[in-house]
Amino acid sequence: MPRPLPVLVDVSPICCPPLGASPYLDHDDAVALAIRLKALADPARLQLLAHILDQPGQEARTCDLAPIVKLSEPTVTHHLKKLEASGLLTKERRGMNVYYRGVPEAIHAIATALHVNCC
Repeated sequence: MPRPLPVLVDVSPICCPPLGASPYLDHDDAVALAIRLKALADPARLQLLAHILDQPGQEARTCDLAPIVKLSEPTVTHHLKKLEASGLLTKERRGMNVYYRGVPEAIHAIATALHVNCC
């Protein structure tokens, strides 16, 4: 039985080299990458992140996101908190609204870690 990933808030940058660039992946780097991949491993979260990144300023309000994925606002908030805890989003309260903003550097770091020079 595989060990479950630790439940932690990890917003530190990923600094591991691309997979396949080294025969060894440091345990801490593997955990950091796995936490982010686990946060992305949900269709609703991927839809939310894609929508947020497509908006002006790469941000959106919670109340505007619920209709995008056809889920209730509390469920959307749950998904957004998971993405925030993994460092893929940040949030800011402005009056009665909470705005979530994408962190392109964090997404790029995942893409870099998964990039494999195959050809």
